[in-house]
Amino acid sequence: MPIQNFTVNGKTVAVEAPDDMALLWVLRDKLGINGVKYGCGINVCKACTCHVNGKAVTACSTRVIDVKGLTVTTIEGLAVGDTLHPVQQAWLDRDVAQCGFCQPGQIMAAVDLLRRTKTPTDADIDAIENVCRCGTYGRIREAIKAAALMMP
Repeated sequence: MPIQNFTVNGKTVAVEAPDDMALLWVLRDKLGINGVKYGCGINVCKACTCHVNGKAVTACSTRVIDVKGLTVTTIEGLAVGDTLHPVQQAWLDRDVAQCGFCQPGQIMAAVDLLRRTKTPTDADIDAIENVCRCGTYGRIREAIKAAALMMP
């Protein structure tokens, strides 16, 4: 079986996995990184959103071979020590989470949006398309806008 080499949350990893294995399963089952959630497995719900080289991707539809030599960041890699990322802090400040299942993917998508757009509109936020079955979209919108104001 091939060895897949890439960086996850600042650490270089070498994982034995088939080239076509979904990044989701490599992260969860091989590396024990559980913040990346399995929702639908078909790139619809986006609960598995993480970053590859700073850009949001869905781990369920990204093959591990496609991240070879690249940098993957999951929700576990956003905070710097005890200091939360501004989006994580805004999520807490706005009491966004109910069940919390979709929140890692929502947060990772929001971080990507704010990387690209410093002052997101409602349409920009709606374009994220991550599913929240609890329906906290109003608080998600508020948190993203609040985080935008906290971003350097």
